[in-house]
Amino acid sequence: MFIARDRTRAFTLLEIMLAVAILGMMSLAIFRFVQSNLIALQFSSETAAVEAQYDGLRDLLTTEWQSLTPMRANLTGEPFKLNERERDQIRWRSSAGPGMLTRYAPGEFSVTLRLQPENQKGDRLDLGLLRKSQEKSDTGEVSETWVPLINDVNSLEITYFDANANNWLPRWPGGARLPSLIKISVGRRDEGAAWEAIIPLRRTPY
Repeated sequence: MFIARDRTRAFTLLEIMLAVAILGMMSLAIFRFVQSNLIALQFSSETAAVEAQYDGLRDLLTTEWQSLTPMRANLTGEPFKLNERERDQIRWRSSAGPGMLTRYAPGEFSVTLRLQPENQKGDRLDLGLLRKSQEKSDTGEVSETWVPLINDVNSLEITYFDANANNWLPRWPGGARLPSLIKISVGRRDEGAAWEAIIPLRRTPY
């Protein structure tokens, strides 16, 4: 009498090793795909954060400078020496407000947009506002505050458009007039090209 036997075929060692190798290659490909996307997302986020800083600088200066009046502002632009090199700076008088990053401080301030070393030992420069109160404190001293806006920049160039001369000037002498436009150029360490913004000192209609 013939009895039929159920013969089941098992996987060989070679087939198992081949399957493991295929799974390993698929896992590596997925890991590299996810890693590259995470790096791209991180780089994109960092770039967006840096661009937001410069957009904020433009908006801040626009808000502040468009609130100035020619007689009170006494806006002047002239170079000063920093690290044995001439650097541009711009100075004006202002009261507290959004453009000064303080709302409740009393009196007026002398404000200077300029570069300043990040610390005494390093060569990194920060761009910020140097605010000096025009009112003396109880001790008779004038308080001065440094407000950093953008860290680690190479340079700052400021030019002024004089509508009367119909020309851009490297300096602004002050007095009872304000320039029509101010061009800010900031050298960036992370980019080859400088960041530029042209800010009108009069509100323009939309």
